[in-house]
Amino acid sequence: MKQVKIINYFYGNIFSVAKAFEYFGCNVTIGNCPDEFKDADYIVLPGVGAFGEGIRRLQEQNLIMPALDFIKKGKPFLGICLGMQLLFTCSEEFGVHKGLNIIPGTVKRLIEQPGTKIPNIGWNSIDIPEGRDHAFWGDSILRGISPGKDMYFVHSYAPYPEKDKYWLSRTPYGSDWFCSSTRKDNVYGCQFHPEKSGKTGLKIIENFLKL
Repeated sequence: MKQVKIINYFYGNIFSVAKAFEYFGCNVTIGNCPDEFKDADYIVLPGVGAFGEGIRRLQEQNLIMPALDFIKKGKPFLGICLGMQLLFTCSEEFGVHKGLNIIPGTVKRLIEQPGTKIPNIGWNSIDIPEGRDHAFWGDSILRGISPGKDMYFVHSYAPYPEKDKYWLSRTPYGSDWFCSSTRKDNVYGCQFHPEKSGKTGLKIIENFLKL
C-alpha cells in the first residue's frame, strides 16, 4: 500500500486532500512532526492563506527539512494552492517573504482587469504553455488531461517561474496568464485544487500516484 504523508501545519483544510488520496486506496497520514515523514512514498503540501504565515508555521514546526530531505531523495512531492506557492523563491504578499526556493520564481498578486475579480474564485481552464505541444504533459501529472479543462481555483496570488521549463500549465486571467501548475524534476505544484476539481482533478492525483 502506498504511503502518502500530508504535511499539516494547521493552515487550511487538508481533509478533502486526504480523502482524495484515500479514494485510490492509499494509506494516508496527516503529520505535523518531522519523524512522521521518514517512511513516506509521497508527500503532499496543501495550504490556504497568506504566504508569510505559511512559511512561519512550517519553520516553527520544523517541517522544512523533512520536506527538503524527501525531495533530495527524488521521491514525488506535490504542493497544492499555497503549498505550490511555498515551493518558490519568494512572495510579494504583504511584503517580501522567502520561500523554500525549490523552484526559482516569484509569487505575485494577480493584476485586476476589467471583467476579473480578486480573489480569483471558481472554475478556469488550464492550458499548455506557449511554444509547447501536448506531448509536454505526457510524462507528468497532467498525462491524459485535455488542454482547456476547467479546474477549481481560490487565490489572489500566483507564482511566476523564472524559467519557461518550469511552467507545466498556464491559465488565462483577463489578458494575462499565470502559472497554474509547475514541475521541476520530482516536484510538482498545482495552483488549483485537484481534490475539488471533479473527475479531472482525481485523474491528476491518480497520475501523481503513478510517478
